[in-house]
Amino acid sequence: MIVACEVGFWVVLGLGLFARYVLRMRRVGGVLLVCTPLVDVVLLVATVLDLGNGGEAKSAHGLAAIYLGVSVAFGHSMLRWADQRFAHRFAGGPPPWRPPKRGRARVRYEWREWGKFALAWAVTGAVIGLLVLVAGDPERTQALWGQMGGMTVVGLVWLVGWPVYHSVKERGE
Repeated sequence: MIVACEVGFWVVLGLGLFARYVLRMRRVGGVLLVCTPLVDVVLLVATVLDLGNGGEAKSAHGLAAIYLGVSVAFGHSMLRWADQRFAHRFAGGPPPWRPPKRGRARVRYEWREWGKFALAWAVTGAVIGLLVLVAGDPERTQALWGQMGGMTVVGLVWLVGWPVYHSVKERGE
């Protein structure tokens, strides 16, 4: 289901951009782009139903929570990223925005992106908490919390490797 929802997200996004820029159907494209979060709702409902009906939590359920967290935190910027590139390539739009290469603007950019990760982490934790409540049995949901450990490691590596690195580099220049 996770793979289907991930594919579904990109299919709905692609169809929305195709309708908007290639077919010049701006309203249809806009409606499709607005519908991309519905894929997340389908994933959440399927996960809740599975655990609510006695299914044992697996890593895939934790990945569903991560997928939802990332979609909430990064969804808008992913849509904007794709929209800019599609408009540039197929509709003569301006070149896509690029992040600053250095300086304070780069530091602000890195902290803002990491802040999105922190939001994704918090949403993922909240979704996992919801799934544990739905399952009603902490024994069946141990695999869910393991996903948070992996996500925490990713967040710490990202924190040190990008925002902290660029902050230190900016102060040293």
